Amino acid sequence: MKTKPVLSITDVKAILSAAEAHATANKWAVSISVVDDGGHLLGMVRLDGAAPISAQISPAKARTAALGRRESKGYEDTINQGRTAFLSAPGMQGMLEGGVPIIVQEQVIGAVGVSGVKSSDDVAIAQAGIAALQA
Repeated sequence: MKTKPVLSITDVKAILSAAEAHATANKWAVSISVVDDGGHLLGMVRLDGAAPISAQISPAKARTAALGRRESKGYEDTINQGRTAFLSAPGMQGMLEGGVPIIVQEQVIGAVGVSGVKSSDDVAIAQAGIAALQA
């Protein structure tokens, strides 16, 4: 039987805290979500001033990254290049840049999704959160 690491509540809090600090330092109003490898929400924060819709988009981006085992941007790029059939993929509503998988010991154990600013900045916030696991 194989074993793999899983996210603890302490890990989730560390990710959210580091991601929030990065967003706050840049004065970005966003929503940040952390999910497990099955795309189930483990924690979320909506910063002051973040658009209400961002609280729905960030967990969807995280879920897409976790279930797809890759950054959600890959789906957005594929769709934008004309493969619109991906829009019908089951359970994948967040096919927009901003979902980043959490990889530990070469296994996807969850993902972070961010929504509220430019997509590349959403990714930077997610990466800052994930970096807290290596600290």
